[in-house]
Amino acid sequence: MRKCISYNSWDEGFKAPFGALNTKNEAIINVITNKDIDVYNISLVILGEHEDLTNFVYDRIELKEIQNIGNEKTFTCKIRPFEKAGIYFYYFEVEGKIDGNNQKVFYGKSKNDGRACEYKYENINKYQITVHEDIKVPNWYKEGILYHIFVDRFNNGNRNDKPINPKKNSFIYANWDDTPMYIKDKNGDIARWDFYGGNLKGIINKLGYLKKLGVSILYLSPIFESSSNHKYDTGNYKKIDPMFGDEEVFAELIEKAKEKGMSIILDGVFNHTGADSKYFNQYGNYDSIGAYQSQDSEYSSWYRFEEFPNKYDCWWGIKSLPNINELSPSYMNYIMYDEDSVIKKWTKMGVKGWRLDVADELPKTFLSELRKELKSVDKDAILTGEVWEDASNKISYGKRMNYFSGDKLDSVLGYPFRKNILAFLKGECTSLELRNNYMEIKENYPSELFKSNLNLLGTHDVKRIKTELNCDKDMVKLAVITQMTSEGIPYIYYGDEAGLEGNTDPDNRRTYPWKNEDEEMIDFYKNAINTRKKYQTLTYGETSFIDTKNDNVFGYLRVNDNLNSEDLLILINRDNTVQNVSLDLNGDVLEEVYIKYIPKKYGEIIEKEDGGVFSKGLFNIQIDEKSFRIFTLRKHIVE
Repeated sequence: MRKCISYNSWDEGFKAPFGALNTKNEAIINVITNKDIDVYNISLVILGEHEDLTNFVYDRIELKEIQNIGNEKTFTCKIRPFEKAGIYFYYFEVEGKIDGNNQKVFYGKSKNDGRACEYKYENINKYQITVHEDIKVPNWYKEGILYHIFVDRFNNGNRNDKPINPKKNSFIYANWDDTPMYIKDKNGDIARWDFYGGNLKGIINKLGYLKKLGVSILYLSPIFESSSNHKYDTGNYKKIDPMFGDEEVFAELIEKAKEKGMSIILDGVFNHTGADSKYFNQYGNYDSIGAYQSQDSEYSSWYRFEEFPNKYDCWWGIKSLPNINELSPSYMNYIMYDEDSVIKKWTKMGVKGWRLDVADELPKTFLSELRKELKSVDKDAILTGEVWEDASNKISYGKRMNYFSGDKLDSVLGYPFRKNILAFLKGECTSLELRNNYMEIKENYPSELFKSNLNLLGTHDVKRIKTELNCDKDMVKLAVITQMTSEGIPYIYYGDEAGLEGNTDPDNRRTYPWKNEDEEMIDFYKNAINTRKKYQTLTYGETSFIDTKNDNVFGYLRVNDNLNSEDLLILINRDNTVQNVSLDLNGDVLEEVYIKYIPKKYGEIIEKEDGGVFSKGLFNIQIDEKSFRIFTLRKHIVE
């Protein structure tokens, strides 16, 4: 099939700089024509987007011919800095003598990678440019290892191991290692909430363990008073749940964690409250007059009633979770603006950030105002959001969210990272397809946000990584080593490092298996985390994904312009057999290769001299079955 032009947005020879653009950035676009086709005009069409998601022509730029060698022409243009942050799209109009006739054809992005493909005008797959204002994520966060604790299931810090302040009409498990279950009524609703008794003292008692593991950020599932074990049905935003402790214990946790170099992030559930809350108060369990009880309630404007009081807007149709009207002035005052607002109260206590539950259901104005108020208390505090898809172009309720414009989120949960590595390890995609999937995200995310993306393998909403990979520990280790050597912040779901299994909710919320841990897996996590911390490149370096020409071996380079830091090569073999790859590492990249090998026993990293053969620009490497290799690469220094 004819191809009129060559262009690849993933290659800086064609588009520079790569990826997202700051509003202050210009960009250079180069296109090369097919020497067998007489192309005489190329236009770059840039599209903006209205609020209703319809497009308009933001700019049309004619490329200039700057070179012609044997009728292979190079055309170029400059994209001026964009006027405002947002999502933009572009494609090429190409005019030439094609098949003997003067024609205009249209080129957009391939469905597989960054190369250009011809399309009919009606279905052009356009390139995306994410445009953002200045973004600077605090180093303490980017350099972190995050550990997610589901508080009721992590550890009970009481000497008698009994829960404190158990709730009425609740179910307490007889043993810490009992399998969690839901107790439901005939309608399928929760009849009694079940508890194990994990609490804040329990976290304090395990800070030493978390420090040894290498953790520096503790993200706690919701800790505010509520009826349930998960606490996503908030009863009182300004009160610690009595089963977890009180403000004094929480202050102690913040202080002792800080002494060990750890920061605390809280879960902010601001899209809905519990029906059993001081704000809605459907069951009369609070002294306040709730919105359910009276339309004259001070909280009445927070909720939307179709028919008062029993027909109201609720989250995903769950009656126990009435939705909030987040832009109600009274609600915004309570959550962010007042001096004793929810955000300011806990941030002033020393909380270093917030993870926003269902961030894609929060209005953009609410997000930007919340971030502004948070930064006014602590400029180094962070705001991260629960988004399950590519967050750069997320559409929610018919609106583009523009999370990465620079005034909303510092970070998002990296569910695409999990989806992609699992697809590879399960044999659902090739190494080249995995490379392309990661490149798609890397191109769309501003660099600062790609480095602060939370690379997760498990959460309370998905299967445990061990269960997802059929309890194959070698495969789990491949997922973990990819997590620890990739751009972005490693996110550990409590117990994954101890070999905990678990299917979907509630099975993925089992208790941490104290005294029954998989010690080999814990040691593996420790070594992987130590490796990440040892090499600055793994935190601050760029990623160059490699086509290994082997479907079963995924490879990438982590590189850093700093000559004092080492570049690294990571190779992951998912196959049940030994695989051999030959990589062209010639030119300015390397002069000499030093090999660091993590052996199958997963003990200390040791130097190994015979791990590969370097000759004539090719690096020939053998990788054991379901294993990985990590090499440090000496930079080529020009004297």
